[in-house]
Amino acid sequence: MSKQTIIKKTTIKTLQKMKKNGEKITALTAYDSLFAGYLEEVGIDVVLVGDSVGMVYAGQETTIPVTIDDIIYHTKAVKRSVKNVLLVADMPFMSFQLNPEDTLKNAGKILKESGAESVKMEGGKEIIESISRCVNAGIPVMGHLGLTPQSIHKFGSYKVQAKSKKAKEKIIDDAISLQKAGCYAIVLEKIPALLAKEISELLDIPTIGIGAGKFTDGQILVTYDMLGMFEKFNPKFVRRYGELANEIKKSIGQYIKDVKDNNFPSEEESY
Repeated sequence: MSKQTIIKKTTIKTLQKMKKNGEKITALTAYDSLFAGYLEEVGIDVVLVGDSVGMVYAGQETTIPVTIDDIIYHTKAVKRSVKNVLLVADMPFMSFQLNPEDTLKNAGKILKESGAESVKMEGGKEIIESISRCVNAGIPVMGHLGLTPQSIHKFGSYKVQAKSKKAKEKIIDDAISLQKAGCYAIVLEKIPALLAKEISELLDIPTIGIGAGKFTDGQILVTYDMLGMFEKFNPKFVRRYGELANEIKKSIGQYIKDVKDNNFPSEEESY
């Protein structure tokens, strides 16, 4: 009898050990139980229920309209299909920017009602007190620096961040501050690869890149992007591992034709 492969639960300590051992961390987004099950089955390390759900799932122009209840609903759906991954839920716009007390309340609500194991917050030193408040209360926090989509109206576009010397110094300072505040990992989005390398080597906690080059401790993409399902947005940093939008439309088109031509259902498909 062959021995069954034992799949261990990915935890925060697992990610820290992976960084120490030089093993890359893999992360993708999920918003529903079906896709979450696929990610779990193939062995992804981290699943993020991102506020990107507002754009790729709900058709919003930005992530800003996403609410706490939206995140809780989708995280609950994802939770039903995963047990081995580390499940992270985004804290949406204005759920953590007001004050540390409201942040703690909102983060606690997300974890308690959704089943997530940690939350992710966008921003640097300006949210340090809120991060510390959550960490001290036992709520793990993943940071997010660089391009922070919730601040898109401030940036004006989804362009590369931290290109000037001053901006580079700020993001390095922010990263160090997030680590000191207790973040267990930091997402680095759309910053120069060598800057991401410098930050990754400087920190003891893992970095997870998206459009930040290959020197980070791990990578994350929006699943709908890398599968070629979301066609409105095709940034340089996304490698498409499939073109499922074309396959889906082709299949639906064939279904329509078969019904119109009275070729479906067949005798074999009838009772």
